[in-house]
Amino acid sequence: MLCTNRVLQQYPRVVRKCSSLCDSKDIKRGLLLGMYEGCNQGEYVFTPAAAKFDQENGGRILELLKGTDLKAGDCRVFHNLGTEFYAIAMTCCGPESLGLNEIEMLNECKEGIRVAVGSGVRALEKSAIGHIMVEGFTNAEAAAESASLSVWRWQDMKDRSRNAIEAKVDLHDDPDTEGWVRGIQKGEGQNIARRLSEVPANIMTPVAFSQAALDILCPCGVHVDIRDRDWLEEKKFLAFLTMSKGSCEPPLFLEMSYCGGGEGDKPVVITGKGVTFDSGGLCLRKCEGMNEFRADMAGAAVIVGLLRTLAALGIPINVNALVPLMENMPGGASIKPGDVLVGMNNKTIRVEQTDHEGRVIMADTLSHANAFNPCLTVNLATMTEGIRTALGSSATGTFTESDTVWRELAKAGADTGDRVWRMPLWNFFRNRVKGHTGVDVHNVGAGRGATPCLGAAFLSEFAPPVDFVHMDLMGTGMESGGTPIYLRKGLMTGRPTRTLFQFLNQMACPLDKESVC
Repeated sequence: MLCTNRVLQQYPRVVRKCSSLCDSKDIKRGLLLGMYEGCNQGEYVFTPAAAKFDQENGGRILELLKGTDLKAGDCRVFHNLGTEFYAIAMTCCGPESLGLNEIEMLNECKEGIRVAVGSGVRALEKSAIGHIMVEGFTNAEAAAESASLSVWRWQDMKDRSRNAIEAKVDLHDDPDTEGWVRGIQKGEGQNIARRLSEVPANIMTPVAFSQAALDILCPCGVHVDIRDRDWLEEKKFLAFLTMSKGSCEPPLFLEMSYCGGGEGDKPVVITGKGVTFDSGGLCLRKCEGMNEFRADMAGAAVIVGLLRTLAALGIPINVNALVPLMENMPGGASIKPGDVLVGMNNKTIRVEQTDHEGRVIMADTLSHANAFNPCLTVNLATMTEGIRTALGSSATGTFTESDTVWRELAKAGADTGDRVWRMPLWNFFRNRVKGHTGVDVHNVGAGRGATPCLGAAFLSEFAPPVDFVHMDLMGTGMESGGTPIYLRKGLMTGRPTRTLFQFLNQMACPLDKESVC
């Protein structure tokens, strides 16, 4: 498929692309094996791969584990067990009989594997292991997801000689190579979103993000169109253009198409907020923590990683993705609190708070989504601090009126360990954003509190007349606090890329049998 690139200059190649691995002869190899808690304290049930390896080594691992009391996520590293591996990590997956916990909305078996693999990778990193062989842990896909996510680092801006080792991971002694490859692709898709979110805002401008999307997606057969200001003016993206006026960086608009389904199948349209830096505009943010808002384009980054994964695995579904790209900066031309804009659907919008720019630019984007005649519209945005206050990093706040869509999203979140939590999308909140004299909608809303719900209600006024989902990524899509362990602390998370992939896969393949952990 073709890629349209009419407006781009080559963005600065400041980011170094290099491997942190030394020459292959210098790489230390490690092995990561698993076990479950036994019936009694200090007893363990080895996975088949671990039991086989221990038997081949005269039962030394079982002997070395005597007297320990390892629980889920605990790990021990052993050396001098043969010459093939520099270090052997034994990591505990918790009790063996776990499965889907409906109260926790979590497949505890699969997530236990991910946590165990993440713990093992962290332990082997301390021994400077450059090549980690990971067993399948009874679910090679979950193990591969965690392995891929765990080893990822962002160090493109560092001198090559100072880079830490980013280990290579491969499957050890397991026939499920298909599951392993699938898990690696899902992890790599999320890592793409992490990297795009991590790059400093002076480098990851709207132009640079557009170029990155071209570089990542065009080789996979995803069609990418980059629209400039002239096109935006022609299509009447007036709210988006006005919000972008404070920055000297030109606004751009991405239209990306993955055509894996039938020619007549209606697409899922996914819209993603692409604010490459959010200072708050004239309603300036506090300096402390402003740096994190280089990732205010996390919704856009997730879309790129998601499309890459869909294409790599050939999922039979049609997806159109729409991303407005801009910076929200103070300046002489910036929008002022109280200004009134006209959206693409001719609704008037009062902008009381310039730091609520996301919902305003997504209003035009959602209106444009009508042109694609979607069967479902999903909006991704780092929208409100309120959702982070309410849910922390535990789950992505999700708004939808469709019980069917919600059930599938909740199922996907339970399967991937990247959970979602349903929030209300009621007329109560729509009335608060519409009940203002002189304008159709208000970008703050009347009364106090409920900011995530008001943001979702605002967006629903512009969405196409089909099932609509809004996911607020503020608590989950920004910097990781170190939980779960397979998402390195202090780096961007790339969430919820895998959950959205799983959701779309369920839509595309509804008759697939659920995998057994």
